[in-house]
Amino acid sequence: MLLSILGMTEMVTLGAFVTILGGSGAQSLRVHETMSGAWSSEGAPTHLLSKEPTQLNTSLTNGGKARTLMASTKSVRGPHPQRMRLDEIDEMDLNVLESAQGQPMSTKKVKSQTVMSSTWQYPDGTVTQVVKRAQELGWPIHRWCWRETSNPIDGWLPLSEVDRKRAEIPKHMWEAEYELYEPSFDSRAIEPEVADAAFRLDLGYAEMELNSEVILEQPRYDRDYITGVDWAKARDNTVIWTFDVTETPWKTVAYARMGRRPWPEMVGQVNKRIAMFPGKLAHDATGIGSVVDDYIELPQSMGKNDVHPIIMAGRNRNDMVTNYVSALENGHFETPRLQHPYEEHKFASVDDLYNGSSKAHLPDSIAAAALAYSLQNNWRAVYALPDVMTRPSSPWEIR
Repeated sequence: MLLSILGMTEMVTLGAFVTILGGSGAQSLRVHETMSGAWSSEGAPTHLLSKEPTQLNTSLTNGGKARTLMASTKSVRGPHPQRMRLDEIDEMDLNVLESAQGQPMSTKKVKSQTVMSSTWQYPDGTVTQVVKRAQELGWPIHRWCWRETSNPIDGWLPLSEVDRKRAEIPKHMWEAEYELYEPSFDSRAIEPEVADAAFRLDLGYAEMELNSEVILEQPRYDRDYITGVDWAKARDNTVIWTFDVTETPWKTVAYARMGRRPWPEMVGQVNKRIAMFPGKLAHDATGIGSVVDDYIELPQSMGKNDVHPIIMAGRNRNDMVTNYVSALENGHFETPRLQHPYEEHKFASVDDLYNGSSKAHLPDSIAAAALAYSLQNNWRAVYALPDVMTRPSSPWEIR
């Protein structure tokens, strides 16, 4: 219903070319049937119809049109719509989805846009892959369930129908399709309870979209800091994660997430961070040689021995990740609910963390945190007092 009315509205108001793709041909047709039925509603702008809608096509006199596609790579590669509406993508082969994603194209009047909608059925299915990409690329994710459609203000679903449906279907189906529970991930590397305990909602919340930064505390001269950096390479993000490591649990004081940028710009962000929170710095030197070191500018309170370029490969990589996950499970980290690293931790698979295959991807935030934690036993306190740091109230005057 949502996709149907959305598509119809865009045809009428924008003159947009809308394509509809479901996880199966039948699902595609159901969306288009709902759209076609809306034309018979009272007040529908039927004067815009250039001809009677068919099972696959609707055309308007303002140039707007809708076309139903079959769930095959051949079908989706033909048209170039401005708006693509995908239904039940978890029933769709990933290669079909990827083929479809390349088709939308903007015109001078209508900007291209894609909406992917689905329940989440399979732990290793298409939705799981799309959620991971959304986290990496900064796509917005919206969720809704029966509570929105049965709300007392503008809801249409009676609670009696909710109770009847709950009693009719299996519990696992109700939880997945109606309550939006996530499917059971047998291959999770980090249990959801561990992620929830580390990323605490009671400490605050931030979405952490791409190219955003949050500073949670102001620097203090009497605290010790470690910063871990995972650099953006092909499709990754640069994550700059700074912890107050004075005591356990380690606390997040700053977190940044950047897209791929020129090296001077990315390292410039790190230089600002260590100027604000001097201490120790660990960064992933895999494949970048001395490129980064040439741009790092240390504040007076840090020396070269405080910078640790680390090759994250082979056994060293696995040991670092294992130690970090173990520390996480033992409550050694505490941070507000920063949504980007929280979801990366929650959905990371064993393959992502340990196998290092071409299909696996060590999440950027886990890499940054593991790099920082690798310095846990390599700490030398910094006693210099840079001007940026705040001092607790004291009867002593510092000269």
